[in-house]
Amino acid sequence: MALDTLERSAPPIFRQGLSATTKLVLLALLSILLMASDHRFKISQPLRSGIAIVLAPLQWLSLQPARAVNGLGQYFGNLEEAQDAAQNFQTRTIAQAQRLQQVEQLTQENAQLRQLLDLRKQMAGPSQAVEVLYDTADPYTDRVVVDRGQIGGIVQGAAVIDAGGVVGQVTRVYPLVSEVTLLTDRDQSIPVMNARTGSRHVAMGDPSMPGGALELKFVPASTDVKQGDLLTTSGIDGVYPPGLHVGIVSQIDRRVDSSFARVHATPAAKARGRHLLVLMPVKDWPPAPAAHPEPKRNGKGRSPAPSAAPASSGAKP
Repeated sequence: MALDTLERSAPPIFRQGLSATTKLVLLALLSILLMASDHRFKISQPLRSGIAIVLAPLQWLSLQPARAVNGLGQYFGNLEEAQDAAQNFQTRTIAQAQRLQQVEQLTQENAQLRQLLDLRKQMAGPSQAVEVLYDTADPYTDRVVVDRGQIGGIVQGAAVIDAGGVVGQVTRVYPLVSEVTLLTDRDQSIPVMNARTGSRHVAMGDPSMPGGALELKFVPASTDVKQGDLLTTSGIDGVYPPGLHVGIVSQIDRRVDSSFARVHATPAAKARGRHLLVLMPVKDWPPAPAAHPEPKRNGKGRSPAPSAAPASSGAKP
């Protein structure tokens, strides 16, 4: 008997239960009934609550990787923003500090210019305000370069002062700039006078002292000089006008084996400002205009009448 002639379906005696279509219809009706009952009477609410309680830890664990990635991204983003904010704040702080320093510098320069303006009004001779450009490169000299020269009317030998006193003297003049030798230079000398006693001396620069100083040369040991005496210009050299402050006596060394005393003084203009005042030598100052006396007035407030012209020789008496 051939195999393809065998019947593959089960015999009717082994068929049990409903057909698949019937089961599908019944299950669909049951599902609709359950959904309606649950919507009406909330039958599955306790079951859902229990399932939610059981699944809550699993849900929390499943969300942690995503939260960790988001947290790391937010952390690095906030860190970068904080670094940028700190850098911007530091930049603004430096800019504000720079502006504050410039304001302080401008305030000091304004005060110096006001002092020089008042000092210029007190000087009877011609003067010019100059600005210090830089110090000279020679380490063995004490000189500065100012921004005016021969074209600006600066002459060699002019005195240079500031609000504190004498700064130095113009020693070299170029077309656009000039070189000023300070009083503390070893080659610079200035005639001075003790304001307390009136004695005259010659002061020379002493760069060996810290910060620079002045030394009075050939001062007899018996000379009346004390610490704190004010030294001013004597005016006998025809360069410096008399009465300008030069320095304060700071140290006196009287030795037994020497007939001269070593007297050191602190320069009055020890604070080098940015702006200075150049005075023309006193010998080049224009003469002061002569004052015209006012005519006397009589008791009635009128000027006396001019005297009558003398009679001519040909007139009769």
